[in-house]
Amino acid sequence: MNTKKRLRRLFVAKYIVTPERKVENGAVLCENDRILAVGGLSGFSLEEGVDIRRYPDAYITPGFIDTHIHGAGGFDCSSPDESVRPIEAMSAHLGVCGVTGFMATVVSSAPKTMIANLAKLAEAMKRELPGADAIGINIEGPFINPDKHGAQPLEVLSKVDLGFARELVAAGDGLVRTMTFAPELDGAQQLVELLVEQGVAPSLGHSNADGEQTLRAIDAGACRCTHLFNGMAPLHQRQIGVAAVALTDPRVTVELIIDGRHVDPRMVDLACRCKPPQMINGISDGTMAAGMPDGTYRIGPAEIRVEDGFSRNFEGALAGTTTMLDAGWHSLMSSGHLLETQAARAVTANPAASFGFGDRGVLLPGRRADLAVFECGTNRVLATVRRGEIIHSQD
Repeated sequence: MNTKKRLRRLFVAKYIVTPERKVENGAVLCENDRILAVGGLSGFSLEEGVDIRRYPDAYITPGFIDTHIHGAGGFDCSSPDESVRPIEAMSAHLGVCGVTGFMATVVSSAPKTMIANLAKLAEAMKRELPGADAIGINIEGPFINPDKHGAQPLEVLSKVDLGFARELVAAGDGLVRTMTFAPELDGAQQLVELLVEQGVAPSLGHSNADGEQTLRAIDAGACRCTHLFNGMAPLHQRQIGVAAVALTDPRVTVELIIDGRHVDPRMVDLACRCKPPQMINGISDGTMAAGMPDGTYRIGPAEIRVEDGFSRNFEGALAGTTTMLDAGWHSLMSSGHLLETQAARAVTANPAASFGFGDRGVLLPGRRADLAVFECGTNRVLATVRRGEIIHSQD
């Protein structure tokens, strides 16, 4: 006999971005952890016992999904035991930012350390978290080009090693969803085939590959591009590389860091003109310093310095961000000239669909009751709902 108590909540706002459509004077009815109905408020009968939450000067979107984030709230995904705070702090901070799901992203470390830390991360991710849900692991490296290492220390990068790759995926205990690699490395095609076989999406990045090398990797199964424009050769009129191919190949979903610092607004515009709206994933590339004061932090084995919210390593290279999706997604409208529904897709439906999470990312009956409420004008997060539970409220 099912004795679970039925909890119904009706969220009412000035408008709703589903994000397939925009509904004026809209409402979302949830029962426990699922959405029952979405539409105009006039279509709902306000039953007794329904918990009604009214936001007259706000709009509702699906809960945001960040598929490339290294940490937040004092937790570093790459070095769980060396973080100043646990993964629960990261989850809670993301909940405040309208995020209901995140993929913990790790960078390269020494092989034994990286495998051990992945296992610890996977174990931590399976705990019940107070805010955003941990939905997968994103491995950025170690099979990347030393000339495009970014903030990752050169000494921990690796040539393609299929045995090591298998160990990394195994350490993630079924949670690894994607891995960044450089397609010009010897053995890259075999790595792609291995990842596809393991159910891991191969992602082009940290690379100096030319067009031919990039296309070979895509033909083998690579389907993503890690933070487009960053960590790769710039666009050139004759010598094409990862960026040019990713922009023009319909098989490739691209990530865009939307902090306003990593990518010039005109390059955001270029990406949004080239790629169909459903092939763009907005990411934060956030670090453990997000939600923390200025100071010294880390991304895996690398120390970073944060001043005025701006994150760099000690050599001066950009090293992640402290800007979360709630503060960045409107740049897809202002810089990329996307419609509000299209920009919302980039941080909700697109990341969900591209990784096969069919139960979230849109506001439809039967889907998970994950949603975020934003104040009109300021775009401040007023409330975040995960699985029907209010995990953050400005009240």
